Amino acid sequence: MRVLSESQLAAVLSAVPTCPRVVVSGNHATPHRALDVLDKAVAEYRLFALNAQPGIPDREGVVLETPFVGPGMRGKRALRYFPSRLSLVPHLLRQALPPDVVLVHTSTPVDGCVSLGTEVNVLPAAVEAVRARGGLVIAQLNPRMPYTHGDGVLSCDEVDCAIEVDEPLTSPAPRVTGEVSGVIAERVAALVPEGATLQTGIGAVPDAVLAALTARRGLAVWSEMFSDGVLGLERAGALDPDTPVTASFVFGGQELYDWVDRNPRVRLLRTEKTNDPGLIARRRRLVSINSALQVDLYAQANASRVRGAIYSGFGGQTDFVVGALHSPGGRAIVALPSWHPKADVSTVVPRLTGPVTSFQHSCLVSEQGAATIWGHDAGEQAQQIIDHVAHPRVRDELTEAGRGLGFPLRPPA
Repeated sequence: MRVLSESQLAAVLSAVPTCPRVVVSGNHATPHRALDVLDKAVAEYRLFALNAQPGIPDREGVVLETPFVGPGMRGKRALRYFPSRLSLVPHLLRQALPPDVVLVHTSTPVDGCVSLGTEVNVLPAAVEAVRARGGLVIAQLNPRMPYTHGDGVLSCDEVDCAIEVDEPLTSPAPRVTGEVSGVIAERVAALVPEGATLQTGIGAVPDAVLAALTARRGLAVWSEMFSDGVLGLERAGALDPDTPVTASFVFGGQELYDWVDRNPRVRLLRTEKTNDPGLIARRRRLVSINSALQVDLYAQANASRVRGAIYSGFGGQTDFVVGALHSPGGRAIVALPSWHPKADVSTVVPRLTGPVTSFQHSCLVSEQGAATIWGHDAGEQAQQIIDHVAHPRVRDELTEAGRGLGFPLRPPA
């Protein structure tokens, strides 16, 4: 690994192939300084990132690519969305979307190695893919980046060149748990047994669920990601001290970043492991907790699109729904408010009109109640969704529409 100045790095990048594909750390680990150097040195390129946050390049000549759309790419004209389960994204990078340059945000070297820190995710696969084809691996070395254990530890020999930057990591804006989210969280928490293994997605409801579980004991975490709520469980004594907290990436506040730094309790593994449904199924009583934008009377969930336009993507929801259903004592929960206040519409619809993100869940939960899906016939599933998940304002029309779809529905409870 050669440590360069920014001007020297720009000279190296000016020699890359025409319109290279650049894979960059996403979420709250994007190496913005290194990416800015590349953006000034390369006129046209394809930028691949997961859950990109605001501040990434958005100009003529830059094509944005992702299987999971974050706020930094959402609604952008030059966006190419690649539908994919997160567990399969490493295969995309090896086959259909091989990178020419990989930009990573790492710790400073320790014993000849650097750590990918808070963002392991698909980056090990990207590094392997780019090295196999003679491309560049470039690191932004940052003493503020935690050194995390697991699959994100790279030998300095695997990094071609680096720049040194000392700047704090970004954190998500604090979420305020509203009344509806709080009620949903309490209902979901009631479905989580002692000694469960938790997976939570991104959103206000999953965050609130963790806050409602601090009185549990013997919990474990096997998740695609985690945030501040897991640190809250640790401090409350809710986590099994003999089981490592396992995920693929992490973001939150500075206290969380301090906690994961060199912490042997935390393992950040590559996505192929954390999101493998077969490995998920081996966890004890794995409870998968995810959110959705809409559900329908077929118990299908849409977590990807709003009025036909891509909002996010599959993420890890499909991987964990399947894995949780096969976990002994596990269950897959999808939680959402029954009403969308901004659009002033029901989130429960007769039938989804767009692509389905996931289906065959254990339970659907809203602030109205919980519908048990698994083990019931299709008609009873639809009945429970109307009676226990849908907002009372739309239960009559959902019943009428459901009968038109062939469900033998009773009048709403």
